[in-house]
Amino acid sequence: MARVLLFGPLRDLAGWRERDGIEAASIGALKALLAKEDARLGAALSGPGVQVALDQAIVRGDQPIGPRAEVAFLPPMSGG
Repeated sequence: MARVLLFGPLRDLAGWRERDGIEAASIGALKALLAKEDARLGAALSGPGVQVALDQAIVRGDQPIGPRAEVAFLPPMSGG
């Protein structure tokens, strides 16, 4: 079961920062599960610039999630 973290506006949109015990086999399955619970959050997680960190490493694409993984969704960053 994964630990899921949301940061910045994603956290504000969902109304939570951290959830433990979420079962999903992959990043894609996790996004689908979260979207089923909250369509606005699902849309935001699939939006441009949102990055995913799996066990504190940025990943791209649909990666498998291990049984004790930490998945963090990071909002788009701006610099300057």
